[in-house]
Amino acid sequence: MATRQSVDEFLQRCEDVIRYAKDQYTEAKKQEHYNDTEYTKAQQMLEEANNELAHLALSCNAQQREQLHRMRLQMQQLQNEMVLLNH
Repeated sequence: MATRQSVDEFLQRCEDVIRYAKDQYTEAKKQEHYNDTEYTKAQQMLEEANNELAHLALSCNAQQREQLHRMRLQMQQLQNEMVLLNH
């Protein structure tokens, strides 16, 4: 079973990844192709966080799974926006 602390720390890491990815998305909208490396890195970080989330969810209780599900939705929405950006 995942501890409350480990879930909280993971959620904080996800929020950090989301913040970084949003920054890169905003920059990409302004600069188009000038930050490809950082943009791709942000997409990879989102994907890795999603994969970790799936593994962590297997050992969580219902309340923790709900928190992780909401975080997954946020990350997937941002991933979709980043893919759809004409970058």
